[in-house]
Amino acid sequence: MKKMIQPFHLVTLSPWPLLSSFSVMVTMIGLMNWFNNFNYYLFLYGNMLIIMCLVQWWRDVIRESTYQGFHSKKVVKGLKLGMLLFIISEVFFFISIFWCYFHMFLSPSVEIGSMWPPKNIQTFNPYQIPLLNTFILLSSGVSVTWCHYSMLNKNNYESFISLLMTVILGMIFTMFQYKEYYESSFNISDSVYGSIFYMSTGFHGLHVIIGTMFLLVNLLRIYNNNYSSIHHFGFEAAAWYWHFVDVVWLFLYLLVYFWSS
Repeated sequence: MKKMIQPFHLVTLSPWPLLSSFSVMVTMIGLMNWFNNFNYYLFLYGNMLIIMCLVQWWRDVIRESTYQGFHSKKVVKGLKLGMLLFIISEVFFFISIFWCYFHMFLSPSVEIGSMWPPKNIQTFNPYQIPLLNTFILLSSGVSVTWCHYSMLNKNNYESFISLLMTVILGMIFTMFQYKEYYESSFNISDSVYGSIFYMSTGFHGLHVIIGTMFLLVNLLRIYNNNYSSIHHFGFEAAAWYWHFVDVVWLFLYLLVYFWSS
């Protein structure tokens, strides 16, 4: 009987999905323990488990694509579709947050004084740190595009330098957002405005951190010459994600910072 030849990659048995799920569960239990009992050790332990699982999982994927040659054109096409669907799901996640924002902003309820922002909420000046962070993220979008074009033109040095700039800009953005949170005059429990503000900007900040890690892994892969001018979907996926983060921030800046002020 002839063996059927198909172009897809059937992934070998891997423990990382199950272990990653367990690590996320430990992290969430630790987060609830931190909020209720002010003990964050289990939360840190869960984060350490997640990082360990991700390092091993990404190592296996890099081995499959770079050294074993399993990522054929057909496989890469499926990976692109999967990444696209993932970004679409993220778009709807942020749409739900903006829906909540518009619900309260366009028709403030009597419980918050029928005004937006609610009384005694001192909003951030949109021309200070928020505007600076906007320039930082837009600049990072330019540098990641520069990296892509350098990669297509087989210029490894420029692709490494430009991606390094992108990673540094992502870290600077996170540092300024931490400074903004630290100096804020309100917190997440100060009316619905505080809840929406920290929910929207906090989840975006989390996406920036994840995107920075994504780009950092690609920086190491560029340093190790894992990519060619025609086979670099790992970087393309990170660049798509980063551009999505940039676009979401533009909406956050215009609606949450600028319009609310």
